[in-house]
Amino acid sequence: MKILLKQVAIADNNSSYNGTIQDIFIENGKIIAIEPNLHQDADQVIALPNCSVSQGWIDPFVHFCDPGLEHRETIHSGAAAAAAGGFTRVATLPNTIPCIQNKTQVDYLIQASHSTKISIHPLGAVSKNLEGKELAEMYDMQQAGALAFSDGLLPIQSSGLMVKALQYIKAFNGIIIQIPEDVAIAPHGLMHEGVVSTCLGLPGKPAIAETLIIARDIDLVQYTGSAIHFTGISTKASINLIAAAKQKGLNVTCSVTPHHLFFCDEDLKDYDTHLKVNPPLRTKTDMLALREGLLKGTIDCISTHHLPLETDRKVCEFEYAKPGIIGLQTAYTIINSLFPNTNADLLADWLGNRARSIFNLPDAAIMPGNVAELTLFNTNDGSVFTTQHNQSKSANSPFFNIPLTGKVYGIIHKNQIHLN
Repeated sequence: MKILLKQVAIADNNSSYNGTIQDIFIENGKIIAIEPNLHQDADQVIALPNCSVSQGWIDPFVHFCDPGLEHRETIHSGAAAAAAGGFTRVATLPNTIPCIQNKTQVDYLIQASHSTKISIHPLGAVSKNLEGKELAEMYDMQQAGALAFSDGLLPIQSSGLMVKALQYIKAFNGIIIQIPEDVAIAPHGLMHEGVVSTCLGLPGKPAIAETLIIARDIDLVQYTGSAIHFTGISTKASINLIAAAKQKGLNVTCSVTPHHLFFCDEDLKDYDTHLKVNPPLRTKTDMLALREGLLKGTIDCISTHHLPLETDRKVCEFEYAKPGIIGLQTAYTIINSLFPNTNADLLADWLGNRARSIFNLPDAAIMPGNVAELTLFNTNDGSVFTTQHNQSKSANSPFFNIPLTGKVYGIIHKNQIHLN
């Protein structure tokens, strides 16, 4: 297939064409030429208003619910949502039925991804059956193609297991992904513990439940010399701990969700179950600190924590609602709306380039000769996410019908075009 992109603004810090407006000619999945004005014959010419193009975006923590929970999401519906949101690659959680804990299950997901619009990278379980007791077959999963290792929605509580895991993965330069939460602290908490939870009469989860695990795991990384990625950090204190670890030269990285940047605990005053997430929405001070941490580079990248849920898990009393939201299709417009004066190449770094570096994914710099793995987007136009636009099988999002800035046009990946 021959594709010609006309007059696109290149947003890629790894490209010598960054910040320029060019035509891009693609043939058989590779970038052949980048020039101000190209006239090659093409099977499809794409000329979109105010179109920017970056390396394809990556989400390192999504739940596609397959196998076993396909009533919430399938490989194909999740991939469609990812492509519509501008993502060319995602890493999927092991919290399936059965969980992803051996090479056969890793291979199943990789093979299934071949027929989707995107590339799917399985995360292998750290512990057998996600029980947090014994190590799973991490080496075999790594050889089969697991991107990294995590117990996903179940934070690793045992220091003994975590240190063994960190020592084990060091042999092949692996990475552990951890949601930082000490679940023994306020196990029945429904939101952030603070003034708002007291006013609402809801049991809270204190910030220390997060910072205790971060501090512990940073010490274990220093001890083992291995690598860890904290996902979904939510407090100012967490940012300070991670900044100090980075100053020491430790291999510690982190990501934040768009909803933790957009909402705070004050937004729960109406008991909106769509805002019930884990980690919980924290204070406004924490929310603003997260935004600052992203701008300063302490927070490395964005991860949506896309977690599909059936309707009856949300249309119920707050106490009984299950935490989680879908987020693949709204990630870019949220970030673009929150940081309106930020250059498109920095947004692309947050949504893709830094994750590529952290997880050693193939470079897709926008240069002649490289594979064409691209995201097309508009930084200026407004957009509204509606149920009609939703590609997921689930609809648990607090962002429906909220006007946001920016628009994802689609992706070019696997020698195919997928436009919204």
